[in-house]
Amino acid sequence: MLADLISEFWTNPTYQRIAKVLVVAVTGIPGVMLISRIVGRLLRHRLGQQGGELLGKIVRYTGYVMVLVAILQEFGFNLAAVLGAAGIAGVAIGFASQTSLSNLISGLFIVGERPFERGDIIEVGTITGTVEEIGLMALTLRTFDNRSVRIPNEMLVKNTVTTVTRYPIRRVDLTIGVAYTEKIDHVMRILREVADIHPAVLDEPETIIVFNGFGESSLNFMIGAWTIKEDVLKVKNEIPLRIKEAFDREGIEIPFPHRVLATGKAMEPIPVVVRKTRPS
Repeated sequence: MLADLISEFWTNPTYQRIAKVLVVAVTGIPGVMLISRIVGRLLRHRLGQQGGELLGKIVRYTGYVMVLVAILQEFGFNLAAVLGAAGIAGVAIGFASQTSLSNLISGLFIVGERPFERGDIIEVGTITGTVEEIGLMALTLRTFDNRSVRIPNEMLVKNTVTTVTRYPIRRVDLTIGVAYTEKIDHVMRILREVADIHPAVLDEPETIIVFNGFGESSLNFMIGAWTIKEDVLKVKNEIPLRIKEAFDREGIEIPFPHRVLATGKAMEPIPVVVRKTRPS
């Protein structure tokens, strides 16, 4: 009885086709997943973690399509005829999907150039956030107010992208004005002391103190303090507070804009005296 069933199984074309499909599915899908993981790990050292994962996804999806094609062929589908019949529709879809193809190619350029990695803080136009995922079609950012922003890869290639956390240290710049009655060297010395005693400000590179010139109501200065990227927000918040405390302690005035209005005689036109000379 068992021998008859086995004989019928091996002689029946339908059973043979089902067996081949099961073999292709059982061996193909795990094989594709294994190959995609290997490719992702091998390329991770060169393209970064996000780049390796992205190319691993491309390999995985391509492998799934190949397994599906093999299964359809076992069921007798004529893929050449199907693809030929879908040629006209494919052309129309191709024109409609130009943006998607552009995003895909742009994503490959981003992976190859590696201008940023997952976890970096970047600025794209007016949007600033942390890179959460570099996808095949778009980049996902998490803003500081906890919103998720999806930016198409094509926009990243066409527009200016600033990677805020690219380098380990950054400079925090602050512009401040004091009254015209203050001494410039005294103000610069106080600004230097504030930067030197702050624990998060680096000694090297040295803090930059610059006298920017004369404003409408103030003498303007710029202080540029260097710090590690993890302490940028801390320095940006604490340096102005400590400058205000130091100025109050030293009696240095921070002026507010003011204008002098004149009325009465001050607004009257100045008389012009014309002298006549005799002809020679």
